[in-house]
Amino acid sequence: MISSMTGFGKSELIEDSKTITIEIRTLNSKTIDINSRLPQKYKELDILLRKKIIKSLKRGKIDFSVTHKLNEENSTSFINKKAVENYISQLKDIQSFKESDLLSIAMRLPETLKTEKKEINEKEKSDLLSLLDKTLAEVISFRDQEGKILHNDFINRSKLLNKYLKQISKIDINRKKLFKEKLKNEIKKIKVDIDQNRFEQEMIYYIEKIDITEEKIRLSNHISYFVQTLNSDNSQGKKLAFICQEIGREINTIGSKANNFEIQKIIVQMKDELEKIKEQLLNIL
Repeated sequence: MISSMTGFGKSELIEDSKTITIEIRTLNSKTIDINSRLPQKYKELDILLRKKIIKSLKRGKIDFSVTHKLNEENSTSFINKKAVENYISQLKDIQSFKESDLLSIAMRLPETLKTEKKEINEKEKSDLLSLLDKTLAEVISFRDQEGKILHNDFINRSKLLNKYLKQISKIDINRKKLFKEKLKNEIKKIKVDIDQNRFEQEMIYYIEKIDITEEKIRLSNHISYFVQTLNSDNSQGKKLAFICQEIGREINTIGSKANNFEIQKIIVQMKDELEKIKEQLLNIL
């Protein structure tokens, strides 16, 4: 079954001391492109997290973010006394201020507050990876649901292509006969004697030039193969795109060889349906 490259997942872990939130959004892309936003304390795990994402999602433009919040009572921030004293000393040299003003100004300057950095222990690492697995499962579920919608759309459009092909076949039954009669009538109008053997040879040549039997067979086979690939176990967006190229090639050839207005109208409808399929295929994994 096919899967879409559009997906979303969000998971949250709430404990007494902290809250961790992971959010993943995915869109279509020819390759895998991960844009990650991690808190400083998790930067060392960036490669490990990316590997898990690549293994699960395979392809797409992926926005991946992790947020980490400590509860107020567990805050590890403290005043950097040396920095504050240094700022106050420099401010005194610039201009005379009240002592209370100096402290107020200094506390608003950079690096006056520091957060104690703690190493990630194995439990926190395990919690983060488990939360990522949960989020990835949500994204995959979202992608599969989108894939089912696209699958039904592709099946319906494939049926339309087959319907149009049958219409062309009905018109094609008498097309050669009508072409032959038209050519004979045109020759009669000019009132000249012709070599019947030569006429038949030329007729065979022109009829072969407008014959679309092989193209109809190939087009029918390509549409069947498209549906077969669509229903296979693995999502194969690129393969489906290649099959569509072959379908388009046969449709164009039929259109150029048919030399029939009614067939040309059907060809336009087929091209329209095929173009819609190609647009949707850009989002298939």
